[in-house]
Amino acid sequence: MIRKHFAGFAASALALAVSAQAFAGTVTTDGADLVIRTKSGLEVETTDKEFSFKINGRIQADADSFDGFYTKNGERADETYFRRARLEISGVAFTDWGYTFNRNFGNDDSDWDELAIHYNGWKPVQVSVGRIKPTFGLEEAVSSKWITAIERSAIYDLAPWLNDHEDGEGIRVRTTVGMFHGEAGAYRQDGGDGVDMLEDEDGANNTSFVLRGVIAPIVEKDQVLHLGANFGKRDLEEGYLERIRPRLSVRGTTEDSANGNRATFGGTRTDGSDQAWGLEAAYMIGPFSVQGEYLTRTVDAQDGFEDLEASGYNVQLAYTLTGESRSYKLDGGKFDKIKPENKQIGAWEVFYRFDDITVDETGIAPSGYVGALDSAEAGAKTHTIGVNWYANESVKLSANYLKTSVDDVVNANGDDDGDAISLRAQYVF
Repeated sequence: MIRKHFAGFAASALALAVSAQAFAGTVTTDGADLVIRTKSGLEVETTDKEFSFKINGRIQADADSFDGFYTKNGERADETYFRRARLEISGVAFTDWGYTFNRNFGNDDSDWDELAIHYNGWKPVQVSVGRIKPTFGLEEAVSSKWITAIERSAIYDLAPWLNDHEDGEGIRVRTTVGMFHGEAGAYRQDGGDGVDMLEDEDGANNTSFVLRGVIAPIVEKDQVLHLGANFGKRDLEEGYLERIRPRLSVRGTTEDSANGNRATFGGTRTDGSDQAWGLEAAYMIGPFSVQGEYLTRTVDAQDGFEDLEASGYNVQLAYTLTGESRSYKLDGGKFDKIKPENKQIGAWEVFYRFDDITVDETGIAPSGYVGALDSAEAGAKTHTIGVNWYANESVKLSANYLKTSVDDVVNANGDDDGDAISLRAQYVF
């Protein structure tokens, strides 16, 4: 099924690329003339800018090899898979209206990652309605095409709902003014499994609220200072089973169903509020950048269970050996691609990231934990080093090595540490 979806995706992408090269330029019509651009995907726009249509896409082919805590029995496992294979369509209609269609073909259940209508007539405010992914945190704001590591920080595993539409829809308001960017959204989530659904007994889905604010006092080509804060809240039904099961930045642990280990670090049966706070900061000067994030989460439990409390932070250092700076967009409060200055050797980037997560309080025992529940503090420390080669603005090759160690949680073999190697080949248009 994956091959069938991907074959159709690849054929469509090839046809679009050929068409784009054939018709690039300006086309005269009986209405407004059309401008066709092909530098990044395929974009068609009327000269009066009243209508536009743009097609983009990405293919990310991954390979993981991992052992120890990352597997159930401690022995080395490996997995290859398409992490993402997306076709993205966006545009403008009647000047003030916009639309986004983003479909993923990288798994058996190819579905809509984003399907939204935007209103841009109240500049600088944009209002969006539809299937929209919330944004909580700096790394989550950055497109998966241009994050530094292959996978995002483990801190986001503490509260995945903060950045997941969970097959629901919502409304979001965002604006960028001066040195400030902010967005706020309300999302009707439709996730859950079996009796543990994100809805009440009458079938009404729960609503989550996610807010993010960014201040960037310095935004220059070779220097950026970025500060941000985040908040998320939702109310859960009594008895809903909530668990924290981090992948620790290795996606292969869930792609490999035979031996991949995605352990439970904590959880509880809920009754009431589930909320999280986050802070983010970054500084870039020339080819060097440093960034860090902090996240804390508290979940109210039903009678007979302990509340769920978790926190984590990350710190990342990155350096571009070939001298380029990371690009930055205040509209969105995020870093973007590195553009190679030398077309012969491309751009080379090295980085180190440290993640530290802890479930401080839990109503469910961590995997393999033996002891008093009120003494359990399952946690993980993960070191990631890596190199990225931006061959050009479309091709990026990445290699990561990860070393993790855990406390108060083990796999079926009793392992409390593990290693992983992750590789990615990416093409975007």
